[in-house]
Amino acid sequence: MSAAPNPDSFLPLKPVVLHILLVLSEGRAHGYEIMQTVSERTEGAVEISTAVLYRTLSRLLKQGLVAETQERPDPAEDDSRRRYYRVTALGSAVVTSELARLRSLLKSRSVADLLRTADRA
Repeated sequence: MSAAPNPDSFLPLKPVVLHILLVLSEGRAHGYEIMQTVSERTEGAVEISTAVLYRTLSRLLKQGLVAETQERPDPAEDDSRRRYYRVTALGSAVVTSELARLRSLLKSRSVADLLRTADRA
């Protein structure tokens, strides 16, 4: 029996991975829904192309950070061609570790000074 991977071994996350995992941390979603949600949350600053999304999801599936789920919405609101994804326990732990890492970075004195300078600009 192999030990579960250490969530910190996945850090730092690429921004696209963090965005995808954050969306899936809130519940299952299909690919287009993930792309739309990321775009809306970032006010269009981050646009994930279809190719990047599915290449990244494939890697996250292999790493065990996300899983395909058979749970589907009401058939009247669904398209049978859609594949739905959810974050796994490992994926959730990785997101938590990454957010803690980023929080620590933002609290550092040098970054705080840079943020204050940027706010004045």
